[in-house]
Amino acid sequence: MNKICLLVLMTTMVLSGCAESSSLIKTGSNSIQTDVFQELSNGGIVPEGYADLRVTSSVKTHKFGIYPSEKKSHGTSEYRLLINIDGQALQLQGDLQKENTELRGIRDPEAGDGMRYRFSKNIRLKAGAHKIIVALPDDDIATQGEFTLSDKSKNSLAVAPSYGASSGQRRPGFSGVTSFREGVKRLWLTLNGQNI
Repeated sequence: MNKICLLVLMTTMVLSGCAESSSLIKTGSNSIQTDVFQELSNGGIVPEGYADLRVTSSVKTHKFGIYPSEKKSHGTSEYRLLINIDGQALQLQGDLQKENTELRGIRDPEAGDGMRYRFSKNIRLKAGAHKIIVALPDDDIATQGEFTLSDKSKNSLAVAPSYGASSGQRRPGFSGVTSFREGVKRLWLTLNGQNI
């Protein structure tokens, strides 16, 4: 009986996490503001009352066509990173390249043949407190946070993926091994080296 209750509780938690991500993606995809930030080609001097933010992320996915019935854009140029700050949305297209990385230790989640996406964008916004939603819509993964930027500052926001647990036969000492082939299961946000 306890195992059944635990299974029901875990299933409910997973489904609520998926529903929360879907809701964040839906909210984050809509631009209800257009004057929160402006995209920059180069930084320059930050004017009074503003701050610069460089958003970066590196994500690895499987190649297109690995799963014939898949309707998502993994392995293609259509794969996007969604950023929404205070109601203004931005879809980032990544620089895409094939990557076959050798295993660098037992627990290397990005070892193997796949596609690497590098996302990068420089933006300027008002100094102060902001709310952000970051999502990978094709993985149905989203996260949100709050941060504060000081006046005339230059800042860096890193978006790091956490991949799913590797499937297959369990062996002693190999629990907790993750792989990009299992998809992104969580996003971590770091502003100037501090988790948000």
